[in-house]
Order: sequence, then structure tokens, then C-alpha cells
Amino acid sequence: MTLKEQYNRFREWQQRPYQVRPLVDEEHDCATCGTHYSGNYCPRCGQSSTVGRYSFKNAFLLFLDVWGLGNRGMFRSLRDLLLRPGYMIRDYLGGMQMAYFPPFKMFFLLIAFSVLVDSGFNIKGENRMVKAQEQIGQGISITAHDDDGKPLDKTELKKQASDDEKEMYQLAMGGKKAMKWVSDHQTIVLLLWLLVFSGPLYLFFRRSPKIPDIRYSEFFVAMVYTNNMMIIYSIVCGLLCLSAAAEIAVYLLSIVPLKQLSGYSYKRTLGNVLMAGALLMLSIVLVSALATFLISLLS
Repeated sequence: MTLKEQYNRFREWQQRPYQVRPLVDEEHDCATCGTHYSGNYCPRCGQSSTVGRYSFKNAFLLFLDVWGLGNRGMFRSLRDLLLRPGYMIRDYLGGMQMAYFPPFKMFFLLIAFSVLVDSGFNIKGENRMVKAQEQIGQGISITAHDDDGKPLDKTELKKQASDDEKEMYQLAMGGKKAMKWVSDHQTIVLLLWLLVFSGPLYLFFRRSPKIPDIRYSEFFVAMVYTNNMMIIYSIVCGLLCLSAAAEIAVYLLSIVPLKQLSGYSYKRTLGNVLMAGALLMLSIVLVSALATFLISLLS
């Protein structure tokens, strides 16, 4: 088989929805409730007909179930988010929800694992969270100095610094606290960012060829799944301690699920994302200017 034929087969698999295991005509006696039935699952208690004698495989699957990873296709969801993200999201929005892990539940599990990786669970044992906070502290420095050019500490600052230096110090400390809060509350920040950015994006994708009548709530779920895909790649980068350039490249991958979901070309998809980003930035500037104007009127 040539490389082109293999690629075409992969493309066919990407676009083909998940195939549910067909019903069987074999009859079974449920080991849990004793019900006699035919099919894949017991109609009384729901136990699978494939449950047999205890094994290490069963023990591992039960362990995953305790953490919510073994049910509703967690591994299938991870695989499809990496290999066919937009098509998987379209299948989920179309009603195929039992085949895939719920988006918000997956989001919180991935965030928890991401924090574990950033805390030192990687090949170098590097605590990336502490390192990031140190970089934030170095980037926001105190600018107040005495007559000899030496930096002033907090106590000396109150006594010797000028009003401008005190104001700069307060701004620097406020920025440092804000950056630390963002670092400590990644889950809230990510959800708020998705909620805010989904609005402008929705305006450019709400009449897409593949889903011309998509609702905002459905599009927001699609964005959560897209973010889950990016977190998976980010976790891989964290485990391998790759450079910051590799993690920045992860954000470019967000184009793939949006392209597959909408049916637009890559060029059109990228253009829509850039226009949505520009619209969001313009909205932020206008809101900030309006807030500043109102504060000046009230002061």
C-alpha cells in the first residue's frame, strides 16, 4: 500500500463516525442479578456480557472507573481528540454522547493532571509552576532607589521614595499579585477566557457549511473540547519538558478542530479566528476606555 493510499484510508477513518458494537444473539445469564437475556448488556442491572473471571485487566479497568477514566470512552475521546478532533466534536454535538467522555468532566481531569505535571511529575522533575512565578517576580521589579542608586525595601520606600516611585511600586505589586492569582486559578481563568472568546468566534462560525444552525451553547461545548485537545498536547510538552516554542505551537493546533467542525478551508478558518481575535481586542479597548471615562467623571 502506497503512502497516498494509507493517507486516504486515514482520511476516511477520520470522517467516519464511531461505530457502536453490534448487538449479539447469544444468550447469557447475568452473574450479578441472574437475569437470562440476549444482547450485550443485562437489561436489569446493566452489567456487560463480557464480564468474566477476575484478571489484572479487570482490576486496572476498575481502578480507572474509581477516578472516572474507565467509563464513557475516555481513551476513545483522547484518541479522537488527537487524531480527528473536529469530526469527533461534530459527532458529539449530533447526539453521539454516550460514546465520548463529557467535555467539562474531561476539562477538570486534564487540568488536575496538568497541575501534577507542572508541579514536578515530568522527566526532569522540574517544578514549572514555581519557575513561572519566579519569572513573574523578576519581570515585575521595584523601581524605587535611594540617592546612591541602591534599591529601597518596603520600609525605606515609605520614608524616602517620591510619590511617583511609590505609585510605580504599588502598580508593580498589584500586577504581581494579579499574575499570581491567574497562575493559582488556571481553571477559572481558562473557563472565563473560553466563555469570552467563544462569543466573537461564534459570530464567524455560526453559519458554517457543516453545521449551519449551530447554537452558541453547542459552540461553547466545541470550544471546551478544543481546549481539552490543547491541554493534552500541553501535558505532553510538560512531561517531556519541551521548550516554550513547542507549547506556543500548541495554540496553532486549535485551527484543526475548528476547520474539521465547520467545513471551512484552513485559510478561511484562520481568517475567522484572526477576525474574532481582533473584534475581541477592539471590544476590550472600547470597554476600558468607557470605564476610564466614567471613573474620571465620578472622581
